[in-house]
This record gives sequence, structure tokens and C-alpha cells, in this order.
Amino acid sequence: MFFIFSKTISTLLMPIFWLLTILIFALWTKNENKRKKAIKIFLLLLIILTNPFIINSLLLMWEIPPTPLKDVKKHDIGIVLTGITRFKTPNDRTYFDTGADRIYHALVLYQQKKISKILITGGNIDIFGEIKKSEAERLKDFLTDAGVPKNDIILEINARNTKENAKNTKKIIEKNYPKSTSILITSAFHLRRAKGCFQKAGVSVTPFSAGFYTQDLSEMGTGSLIPSEKSLYLWYVLTHEILGYFVYWGIGYL
Repeated sequence: MFFIFSKTISTLLMPIFWLLTILIFALWTKNENKRKKAIKIFLLLLIILTNPFIINSLLLMWEIPPTPLKDVKKHDIGIVLTGITRFKTPNDRTYFDTGADRIYHALVLYQQKKISKILITGGNIDIFGEIKKSEAERLKDFLTDAGVPKNDIILEINARNTKENAKNTKKIIEKNYPKSTSILITSAFHLRRAKGCFQKAGVSVTPFSAGFYTQDLSEMGTGSLIPSEKSLYLWYVLTHEILGYFVYWGIGYL
């Protein structure tokens, strides 16, 4: 039930949904004062929600900053959360979506001998229960194509959310690598929730951000003042993650 709820509520967090709701109200109401107020709110929200500088600044406050590679200490396992691939044919390669830095940076850490093994956690069961080839298996294909020995890749293919990532990973580590040290590799905006889940599950991890939606403010330039439709999506990313964090906290996952 929680899995279905977490997926369906996403619609309510879309800024385009907020804007359409206000616009529909403005067109529907027969009260002229309410109509004018609704249109003003719509225009104000549109300006705010499409401004790249505003959402970039807010995301910078939420994302966990990157760790310089020279400061990363040697660990036994790099734990990579999935959610970064997509289904596409032909099935002769791995197709990536947003956040591919997760697996790329895990590969870099492995090549630099900062980690000895890569544990990928995440299945692929959709809202209707259809089971396809797991993301973990597809990312394993990518790593083996990049030259990582199969013996250095550990798969967890059943987790459907961050809580299950942590719980299932703990079982694997306790059974096979009880004295190991781990780095947790996931997107910067998601790292707060992920780290909290792993700590709650009893898995000690060093956080490592990989996959950023933000730019440094010094790099934004005057283009950040021009409205952008991408900003609407970034507002969704931020509100969805913040809500997810507090929901997890409220029900005891963190």
C-alpha cells in the first residue's frame, strides 16, 4: 500500500498541477474578485516556478556537496542505489536516465582502488506488479562491459524503495561481509534520506554524492534570469524529495 501511495501522490507534487488547478479555478469561478486574485497568484507562481536561479539556489541548500576524490578513504564496498536506467530496445546495452553519475562515480572509485567491490541495490517492480529485468542486473552489465570482474559486483534485486535498499543490503553485508566498510553512492538530492535509512537499518556508511541537479551560483550567469520549463521539473524533484524525507521520518524509516 505504501509503495502504491508513494507513486500516485507524485501527481499532486507536480508544479504544473498546481498551476493548472489555479487556472481552472480562475476560469470556473463566477466571482470576479476571486478570479482576479487567482490570476495574480497564477502569474506570480509562474514567475517563481520557472526561474532557474530560485530553484537552483534552493536545491543547492538541499543537496549534499560532492566529496573531493582525494579525500575519499579506502572502503570495502561501494553501495549504489538504482533508479538511473530505462527500458529500451534492443536489449544489447544499458540505457541511462538522470543520475547516471551514481554508477559512473562508483566505477571511478573502483578504478582508483577506493572501493574493492560494488554492491548495486534495486529491483524493478512497477506499480502494477510487473517484474522485468532488474536495474541492478542492467547496471551489472554496464560494469562488466567496463571491465569490472563479476566477482567484484554484488547484486540485490528486490528492493522497491530506499527503506528496502537499506534493509536488504544489511542482510547481504551481515551474512557475507560482516566486518566491511561501505560508501553509500546516490544522487546528491537523495543522499539525506538514503543515509538516514541505512543508519536506521544499522548499516554504517560514508555518504558520497553523485548526480547533481545544480550548478554553482558563480557559473549560472545572466541566463538564470530567463524563465525555463526545466525549472518546473526541478521544483517537482525538490518537493517530492523533501516530502519523502519527512514521510520516512514520520513513519520511523529514518
